[in-house]
Amino acid sequence: MCICGEAKRFDTCCGAIIEGKRKPASAEELMRSRYSAYTLADGRYLVLSAVKENRYEDDAELIEEFSKSVEWLKLDVLHTTHDTVEFKAYYKDKESIKILHEKSNFVIEDNIWRYKDGELYNTKVQRNESCPCGSGKKYKKCCAL
Repeated sequence: MCICGEAKRFDTCCGAIIEGKRKPASAEELMRSRYSAYTLADGRYLVLSAVKENRYEDDAELIEEFSKSVEWLKLDVLHTTHDTVEFKAYYKDKESIKILHEKSNFVIEDNIWRYKDGELYNTKVQRNESCPCGSGKKYKKCCAL
């Protein structure tokens, strides 16, 4: 299974996109590869997969630092359109489990899908939902303790 949650091998799914062996076929594929790159702390790919006007080389180091400071747990894709993807990426830091909940916008630039920007939502893990750590327990009986 790929890091992004798809039932494909990483090397034929997100790995091939991150390594430049193939282009993402959709906004969702690009978003999934970007999630995988976060889990791998690949700041270089994350900078390069953004639109040119939003590429800041200094961001790569900051992304890598953040990505290495947390444990990425899972990705839930909530809704997709041709050029938007709403998702929740769960991660655990030193304090608790947190959610990066975003509706991301994508565009085709130079004949390839690129991340443009996104709208962040303030979302928290609810006490009665399944714990994102994968234990099968409710959050309140697991990592919320």
